[in-house]
Amino acid sequence: MDLLLEAGSASVEDMANRFGVSRMTIHRDLDDLEQAGLLRKVHGGASIESSPQFESDFRYRERIGLAEKRAIAALAAGLIEPGQIVILDDSSTVGAMAPLLLGLRPLTVITNNLSVMNTLAGIAGITLISLGGQFSKKFNGFFGIVAEEALKTLRADAAFLSTSAIEGAQAFHQDQEVIQIKRQMLRSARRRYLLADHEKFGRQALHFFTGLDAFDAVLTGAAVSNAARQPLAEAGVALMTTDRDTSEQAA
Repeated sequence: MDLLLEAGSASVEDMANRFGVSRMTIHRDLDDLEQAGLLRKVHGGASIESSPQFESDFRYRERIGLAEKRAIAALAAGLIEPGQIVILDDSSTVGAMAPLLLGLRPLTVITNNLSVMNTLAGIAGITLISLGGQFSKKFNGFFGIVAEEALKTLRADAAFLSTSAIEGAQAFHQDQEVIQIKRQMLRSARRRYLLADHEKFGRQALHFFTGLDAFDAVLTGAAVSNAARQPLAEAGVALMTTDRDTSEQAA
């Protein structure tokens, strides 16, 4: 997993040589890791990069497109005022907002994102409401009935969410349980914002999450293509972009 987190993918032959074991041993280990949902087997090897049916590990996602994610997070933080209640989801893009919230205190932050919790826990001026539930190492957050039921009792001024794929004017995700809590976050907030780097557009994932018209605005990098912008404009979805193109740095 450490090798895949660094490289994104690797061949069975390379892994067998690296670890000094047989190809069959590598295949058995990859089968176990795939069964646990940590990677996907591909022809001749394994990958933790996203596909329509597989979302990559949080530890891998938080390393890629970092410059663009930080720029989008800064754009999103500009929509928050001191004294508000905000919801932050489990995504790495939304997670990049956490350090920026320190300059917007006092705030109440509701989240299932462990990285956000670790950043904001014990900080003066931050009322942190952590959503319980079952912890997912892959998504670095808490999910399930406990988290969803807690959200039903809460209301916020704004929710900041992300998704793994956007096709036309619709958002998709590979994991049903992740979608369930994101949908409840939408219902619990008065204003809703979707944060998505430009690579998310024109991609597919297995499960429909929501139409983009459910959001007050979609926030993305300046590199988003005209082809991606057009369906949003036709659907009347507001699009906010960062001032600078961070795609080269993000790559």
